[in-house]
Amino acid sequence: MLKLTQKFDLHRDVVFDILRKEASVCRVKEYSEAVDTCILNIERDGSILYSWKGVTGTTRIGKFDSNTKQNKLLYTFDKQVCVSSCSLNKEETLLAVSLAQNTKGEERLKPISKCLTLLIEIHPINNTKVLKAVDCRVKVQFLHQETDRKSVLESHLLLFTEDGYVDLYHVLLSKQEGYRVVMAYPERLSKTAERIVEDFCWVQWDGHTQRMYYLTLKEKFLLRCVQFYSNQNCETVVELVLEMPANSFRTVKFVDLGFDHYHVEKAGQDPVRMQVFTDRTGSMCVCYSQPLEDRQELTYTVVLVQKDCSKKFRVSLGGDDSPQNSSQLHPLFIPVGYYILVYLQGYFLHCINSRQQEMLCHSLFLSGHDANLGLQCQAADITVLHAEEQSSSCLLDLGSGRIHTAELSPAYLLQILQSDTRSGCPSSKTDPQRLAALHCLLVYMGNDPNLELKDVPVCLLEVPGVFCTTELHIQPVFKGKARGLQGFWSDLQWNTERTKYLDTVPNPRYRTSQIQADWDKLRSERRPSSFMNHMEENTKKVLSMVNTWCLDKKLVPLFQEEDHQQRMFIGLTVDKLREHLNRHLPGLGKKKIDSLVVNYVAKLLELIRRVLESVWLKHKLGPRILCLTRQGSPAECSVFHFMFRILESTRGLCLPLPPGYHTLFAVFAVRCLPHHTFLQYIDHGFLLLTETFVSRLMTDLDNSDANERLKFSILKRLPEPMVQRICHTWDHPVSSASISRDYVRTLLEKQNKNKGFAFTERDKPGFRPEFLPLTYLAKTLSDIEAQAPNPFEEQENVDARFVEETALMQTLILLGFEKK
Repeated sequence: MLKLTQKFDLHRDVVFDILRKEASVCRVKEYSEAVDTCILNIERDGSILYSWKGVTGTTRIGKFDSNTKQNKLLYTFDKQVCVSSCSLNKEETLLAVSLAQNTKGEERLKPISKCLTLLIEIHPINNTKVLKAVDCRVKVQFLHQETDRKSVLESHLLLFTEDGYVDLYHVLLSKQEGYRVVMAYPERLSKTAERIVEDFCWVQWDGHTQRMYYLTLKEKFLLRCVQFYSNQNCETVVELVLEMPANSFRTVKFVDLGFDHYHVEKAGQDPVRMQVFTDRTGSMCVCYSQPLEDRQELTYTVVLVQKDCSKKFRVSLGGDDSPQNSSQLHPLFIPVGYYILVYLQGYFLHCINSRQQEMLCHSLFLSGHDANLGLQCQAADITVLHAEEQSSSCLLDLGSGRIHTAELSPAYLLQILQSDTRSGCPSSKTDPQRLAALHCLLVYMGNDPNLELKDVPVCLLEVPGVFCTTELHIQPVFKGKARGLQGFWSDLQWNTERTKYLDTVPNPRYRTSQIQADWDKLRSERRPSSFMNHMEENTKKVLSMVNTWCLDKKLVPLFQEEDHQQRMFIGLTVDKLREHLNRHLPGLGKKKIDSLVVNYVAKLLELIRRVLESVWLKHKLGPRILCLTRQGSPAECSVFHFMFRILESTRGLCLPLPPGYHTLFAVFAVRCLPHHTFLQYIDHGFLLLTETFVSRLMTDLDNSDANERLKFSILKRLPEPMVQRICHTWDHPVSSASISRDYVRTLLEKQNKNKGFAFTERDKPGFRPEFLPLTYLAKTLSDIEAQAPNPFEEQENVDARFVEETALMQTLILLGFEKK
């Protein structure tokens, strides 16, 4: 399910280096048995802090730089000690450690505390200051704040105690002799401590975002988040009530605060496992689990703060195979992109879609042998680390000391899609899995959940063995400066308020079908020129972007003609979508909304081009497809039917097509369909006759009886203005008659208001005096042409003699004296 990439190996990157250096100092070849190395902490910049017990009988602390791949010795104790917590400040001048004191054997008789917390100067190694000597565990963590100052003479250290409070120490530093960095006024250090949290039962540190999450219990569990800023100030920015049993935490729980190899959780002490995940897009998920007493099913909850809802899942674990060890009852929560993976090794893997929370089938659920992450260790040894990249997560195997980046495996998802359903049964076990895998592969597919519910069988909407209850309106409370912040907290607050707004207003989702009435009205009514110009400007923005994307991609002849109707449709789509977003999401700003809309419509058109390009390459179509005189090949007939499916889909969704699509589709239709079927496609509205296509048909096809009947049938179905333009391209007597009529009409409309012309002896015609109407018409046209025509004015290639001969020929045909 996961694609794992190793990025750190404790044995390869650290132990080998230690062995080499130990061997060079002690002048022996190998000390592998004497080196006991363990990871202590991972700082914000990716530096890995570790300790080892060398052959000299001392404990040392080192740092592995993930950028340079180099190791550095930080501090050496003069004896072997148990380091339970460790942190290094950003400037690498101070080292904070918590030591677990030995209370066994001879040491048991001495009055010593269980935990000793020290602050050590290491640039160079100098003084050591005792911060705490208490009978409870203490976790240490330096703040790593971004600052523009070149020289920072202060550090800030958090101390988390098992007694349930958090202190913040402000450590002032000074330089001596130009390079030595020492603590200023170390005797006053305890007075600088600031109590940040008074009472907590669970706490999590997020080093990448410098946030602290903690739980307090009064009547209910209250989750708070404290944000630390670059000016070293901090404040509570969000509060969230969680519905959890009162006995969820019997002891204080530390999350993402280093690794204590000397503390072992007792059985039953940790009934609930909980973690908080965020990403830069402004989403926040709170995940926690709680096994039931009978151990027959597992319950876990995912709170989607940005969606203002929580999802509670109950998964049956089976009878005889249910876990007997309480540590096995806790699933592993792994964030990968906008999916939350819930993994109980040997039982199930639930890949929860945090964006599409409406339908359970959008989340992938695997059980049994299919529930395999590909890990080469026990899930209890895995720790989830916060990663910079949103599309992946980092997993630390404490047993082997290896760190892997983890992302969803497209190959595995494709394997699920390609697996056959058993016996063709629609309720097959793999059907929901295939549907969820398709959603995952298509990256948040489906803009109309109601439409999907109608198309998807009921059996696909349920996952066997998984029950889900949804609670809406979880009501997070944003406090303090969070209302005016930039970055993550403003994004999360905006996402939450947007979700609440969209839940209250009617029809907040954009439906492309909503513009159908506007499109029908636009085609049937004349609109002001200003409105049409506005639509054209929208279209130009979209097409200019498409043209920029596919300058060298001319395989499919699209975007190469002026399709007036589709251009208006594109412009209307942009206008209506922009109007919808401005109404419901004004906080985005008009400039960003305009960019989003133009990009969206351009992507729709580009997607159709890409699909057709794939079909073109599959069937090896060449440039001769536009030749109307050839019969369509089987491959071209397949392409025609494929294009027809695209046309049906876009019509149903009321989406525009790329300019030139209708021309290309009509070319395939006239070559692949019988003429009578072709005309039925036109009459039923599936074929839209463009002027480009009809002009080519009139010129490319000869005037055989079948082709002539087809051309006449098409002309009958065209609007009159287009007929007048098309006739000029067809070499046919009917076309000549149409040209003549247009010419006569134009001349007669231009003539002055004189009531006629008197014949003189000189002007009396000498030809066909017996057909006076034709003689009078020819005389009228000759006189109009003789009235000082402008030689620079563009004229049609028509004269009175041509009109006369054409009219006479048409008369003879009508009287039966000539054949057409």
